[in-house]
Amino acid sequence: MTQQSTHPSEPSEGRVLKLGTRGSALAMVQARDIARQLTAAGYAVEVIAKQTIGDQDKQSSFAAIGPPGVFVREIETALMEGELDLAVHCYKDLPSVSPEGLVIAAVPRREDAGELLLTRGPVHVTGEPSLPLHPGAVIGTSAARRKALIHSHRPDLVCRELRGNVPTRIRKLREGQYDAIVLAAAGLNRLREAAERGENEAPELDGLVVDALCIEAFVPAASQGALALQTRGDDAFACAAVGSLNDADSMRSVAAERELLARVQAGCEAPFGAHCRPLAGADDGSLELLAVFEMDGIVRRARSTGQDPTTLAREAFAGLGLA
Repeated sequence: MTQQSTHPSEPSEGRVLKLGTRGSALAMVQARDIARQLTAAGYAVEVIAKQTIGDQDKQSSFAAIGPPGVFVREIETALMEGELDLAVHCYKDLPSVSPEGLVIAAVPRREDAGELLLTRGPVHVTGEPSLPLHPGAVIGTSAARRKALIHSHRPDLVCRELRGNVPTRIRKLREGQYDAIVLAAAGLNRLREAAERGENEAPELDGLVVDALCIEAFVPAASQGALALQTRGDDAFACAAVGSLNDADSMRSVAAERELLARVQAGCEAPFGAHCRPLAGADDGSLELLAVFEMDGIVRRARSTGQDPTTLAREAFAGLGLA
């Protein structure tokens, strides 16, 4: 277990907030950023990295290594037992329901929720409308959603399992184990920004072509690009501390996606994506929720608009033919 401490000039109430995270380079970048913001607000913070079951098994597909929560279970247990005061999670790693006693106290401003296709230069095809790759190219991904969407657009492409943190995935691509890989834009962006601050090595992108995938065609995972700040519900001090970092618009959009996630999981297991964003041209706070769901080899899509996250989710659920 690794630790890093930051200390404000005037510690609030003399209490040090113990902040838990996974130990990957990206997780540490995210945790340090939240720690900096809390420090600036007058709180003392100690960052504690913990290994999860999902981190220990770096070979199996996500579906094979266990039920939802394999990347957060040990951290949530440490929260409930008082070893930690708060946790910083990639929101998409969290199951649709938190354990009893824990709450998502804040969602900071969301990063880019979209997907990036990283391709080795010789395999890249300029002008291809969906996935700019030569026929039969091999794409590395372990996400069932990505596999379903890739095959729906390009049945000729081959998907092979790919696990590991972002630098590891990029290294395997550069070594030629894959022709292309798909990454969340938020993770790569955060690592590049941290490299500019001198916190880590910059991702090695020389010789690679980076394309942003159309978010309507490649709907991301629910809550992708968002962070969840989790605390015990009865810890008023920690809840107040992270509450100052909450972004109301991000929390509202993510709420619609998470509500739809809960509804889909209640019905069946299948590749699923959801993305909520402000409705283009609307000035009344209306939102647009995009959803995708694969079942029996068929990719279903739905779109709903409105202001209430729960209503949006219910309508999208019906639009997917699941109501």
